[in-house]
Amino acid sequence: MLKKVPVARGESVFEDFKGAYTQSQAEVEANRCLYCSDAPCIAKCPTAINIPEFIRKIATGNVKGSARTIFESNILGMSCARVCPVEVLCVGDCVYNAMGVPPIQIGKLQRYATDLAFEQKQRFFEAGKDTGKSVGLVGGGPASLAAAHELRRLGHACTIYEKRSVLGGLNTTGVAPYKMQADRSVEEVEWVLGIGGVEVKTGVELGKDLSVADLEKRHDAIFIGLGLGPDTSMDVPGADLPGVYGAVDFIEQFKLGEAPLKGVQTAVVVGGGNTAIDAVREAKGLGIPQAIMVYRGTEEKMSGYRHEWAAAKVEGCSAVWHALPVAFEGAGKVQRVRCVRLDEQKKPIAGTEFSIEAQLVLVAIGQSKLGELLADLSGVKIERGRIIVDADGATGHKGLFAGGDCANGGKEVVNAAAEGKAAARAMHAYLMGGKNA
Repeated sequence: MLKKVPVARGESVFEDFKGAYTQSQAEVEANRCLYCSDAPCIAKCPTAINIPEFIRKIATGNVKGSARTIFESNILGMSCARVCPVEVLCVGDCVYNAMGVPPIQIGKLQRYATDLAFEQKQRFFEAGKDTGKSVGLVGGGPASLAAAHELRRLGHACTIYEKRSVLGGLNTTGVAPYKMQADRSVEEVEWVLGIGGVEVKTGVELGKDLSVADLEKRHDAIFIGLGLGPDTSMDVPGADLPGVYGAVDFIEQFKLGEAPLKGVQTAVVVGGGNTAIDAVREAKGLGIPQAIMVYRGTEEKMSGYRHEWAAAKVEGCSAVWHALPVAFEGAGKVQRVRCVRLDEQKKPIAGTEFSIEAQLVLVAIGQSKLGELLADLSGVKIERGRIIVDADGATGHKGLFAGGDCANGGKEVVNAAAEGKAAARAMHAYLMGGKNA
């Protein structure tokens, strides 16, 4: 039995941002679909779910068949229905957009079908005939879970090694709680591993508790699905003051426990990416009166998704553009953020310093890459901390494959699921006497 997350969690105050469809709502929406034969929505999905097919099955009342269609392509289809940025993926390429008609709400339809499958405890896949081969998977996030499930369907034994006490990766520890909460992620992990034959070892960290050499002695192939490393910190005075956190670390705290919010009236989030937007929305949702994002660029050029920032503004979040923190100040705890204005080239403008009173600072300027853990292995190429792989996840080191954020640099859950599954099929070919990795 996998470890559960605590019942009392800071994230529990959040409500579902998009909400689920009722049966009648799902059927009405499914019947709007044109069921395009050359559906652009499929091409936009990293896992290539047959979207018109699963929607047609909802429209005809075959919801179980709809779920099977989804899971056949993406075993993490339940979480992806909640966390995928469908606005820039499948929904963003719906043909209705070009017709001035609201696009089909593909994510909500996918959620309807997959949620029903979960509620009814439906199972669709079985483990294959035992091949006698074993694969070690490092990291318990979406890439490794998708890989392990596919490998079990193909008959290979699997062991997942995870440094935390819970599995699910960022689905469990980092996804915005108004999209999906940690308990739901853990339920999905249990469902995925319900195929059987996957051993799980928690509290085990690569480079500390075991090495690739250790894994090579135990297994016939290895998959590295580490994700990303710790938050990048700022090299400014006061960066180590209490009350200054890496955004991802802080998010994990209140997703798995309680958030340290006593006396916080204003939170400042540094950055302009999707993690920064999540953090500022979460700060506001946790009841902090003021949640302010400080970003060195402009609103038009921020890297975070526009639809997410639009929602943040509706919720009362604000931003200071073309500004950069130069110090975090306070006596024993952060009390203010000292900033400077930047010009169009993002250079400091003399005489423009100003301060924002804040009792909480979340730094969301990126995460470290973990590829250097493999830098000494023959055949492995590392670029800016990212493990370089081919289209099948092969690293160039015999029997060693990788996928997810440690290889793609930090994309979506659906990308990790696609890469894990592709690597599993390539590992199968390798294990059964095909080409070397």
